[in-house]
Amino acid sequence: MNRLSVTGLTKSFGCIKVLDNVSLNLQTGDILGVFGRNGCGKSTLLKILFGTVKANAINMLINNNPLKAKHIIPNGVIAYLPQDPFLPNNLKVRNVIPMYFNDGDLQDKIFFAPGIPKIANTRVGNLSMGELRYLELLLVGNLNHPFLMLDEPFSMVEPLYKERIKEFLNQLKTTKGIIVTDHYYRDILSVSTSNILLKDGKTITITTENQLITEGYLPESLLNQ
Repeated sequence: MNRLSVTGLTKSFGCIKVLDNVSLNLQTGDILGVFGRNGCGKSTLLKILFGTVKANAINMLINNNPLKAKHIIPNGVIAYLPQDPFLPNNLKVRNVIPMYFNDGDLQDKIFFAPGIPKIANTRVGNLSMGELRYLELLLVGNLNHPFLMLDEPFSMVEPLYKERIKEFLNQLKTTKGIIVTDHYYRDILSVSTSNILLKDGKTITITTENQLITEGYLPESLLNQ
């Protein structure tokens, strides 16, 4: 089992403090849901943990050993699925898979995943949003990283592929610790093992959907619906 611990994470943009002494813990088997309004720092948090945005202050431990941001990518510690598509639009799905994996067994694992054979000869640019996000997640999720972060994996995704993404995440958590952030909060709540809300730079532990309402993330009209 792998463990990731983050304490004292602080990030400011000019005089605006976006993240203020944030802490989180993640281990194999966890799916941590991260909620927050636009601009609260969710994507910034993920990019800091991935090592592409520099924090003002942060302490990171992996399995109780110090981890510096500059070592995250070279050491293959945390895989990251960003909000924006990153696959080349002109390539067919079957030609994208070998770009990520040389191993034939891993290639077959992705190629024969549910729904992929049907779109294997489709160009990436012609995929639906659900097909694209599912393919991206299969590629990133099968990398040999102990931790995985997903930024808006459910956004604009059709129901069939939401379910396939959820099934895959439940498989992945047996070998990885996962962080997921998305405005489709019920999709996150259906797979997460714990949740936090980013508000005013701080984290609030969330244990119920109603708490998202009382903390001002969701409108009061949804209370007890």
